[in-house]
Amino acid sequence: MHGEYKEPGHKMAVADLDIVDGKLTNVRISGDFFIEPDTALERITRAIEGLPPDSSAAEIRTAIEAGILPTDNMFGLSAAGVATAVRRAMGKALDWSDIDFEVLHTPVIHPVLNMTMDETLPEAVAAGKHKPFMRIWEWDRPLVVMGSYQSYENEINQAGVDKWGITVGRRITGGGTMFMEAGNCITYSLVVPQALVDGMSFQQSYPFLDAWVMEALKRVGVNATYVPLNDISSDKGKIGGAAQKHFASGYMVHHVTLSYDIDADKMLDVLNTGDAAKKNRGHRSANKRIDPMKSQTGMSREAIIDVFIDTFKERYGATDGQITDEDLAIAQKRYEEKFSREEWIKRVP
Repeated sequence: MHGEYKEPGHKMAVADLDIVDGKLTNVRISGDFFIEPDTALERITRAIEGLPPDSSAAEIRTAIEAGILPTDNMFGLSAAGVATAVRRAMGKALDWSDIDFEVLHTPVIHPVLNMTMDETLPEAVAAGKHKPFMRIWEWDRPLVVMGSYQSYENEINQAGVDKWGITVGRRITGGGTMFMEAGNCITYSLVVPQALVDGMSFQQSYPFLDAWVMEALKRVGVNATYVPLNDISSDKGKIGGAAQKHFASGYMVHHVTLSYDIDADKMLDVLNTGDAAKKNRGHRSANKRIDPMKSQTGMSREAIIDVFIDTFKERYGATDGQITDEDLAIAQKRYEEKFSREEWIKRVP
């Protein structure tokens, strides 16, 4: 059995092994990493030998760490990376190449319907009605979206929301409040098996799942980096942020909103920063804090989205899929039952 894993910022770890009589045997760990002394690799191998094949990534990592001495030097290799390679060898963890992806481009719809589909479409994937996918959002009005656990009163300036006619929604993922306008953001969702990030911490999974968009941003001239835990920034300022949620079905949603352009005045009006905070922060600093892609690329939003889609397809062999009438009908029903209701939007007062 053979598994490979290249942890972000590390070298490739390769695991070859057999399963005999309910135990991992003939374990070989290899790769382009550096480790000293040579006996350290032997100890890592012995730590894996004999483990049951249903060992979790955490259990394998713990066993490996017990075999590593404080005097060992490991360059480009970690216990977590080896554990993930072992899990992949056993078929418990997936690689991108193991997944048949499709790309979806949502029609122009109510923005909260887009958020609703981050709950309903993973159900469709789990039921076999859709392949795992990358989905680009399109929406017809501005939105302030809160993280799942944020307080409405703390985050939303009701006077500003009423003044500009802004829709307020609450998503299923954690994180902070975001101001989004139609045509001024690029938002996408990934729905993938959780086995794709098996053995990774949340902090490790974010840049791993967005490696493709870092490549796409580079193609359009944006030098982007990940700022832990979930911010994407360029050398000229923050671009956007990510969030994710794992479902009992074994699938997960990971979504990202990137600023293409932004109305800083309107943003400060609708977010409840308070007068003192606005005075201290000022419009100029708000523009500095969030530097949209439009100012960095000079490209249209549509052209950047085309690069995103092409990059994802080329990297992962994805094909075009469609949002069906059934998808929209299910999302509309869930929107009416849950996401449009006051008890959800203000579930944390």
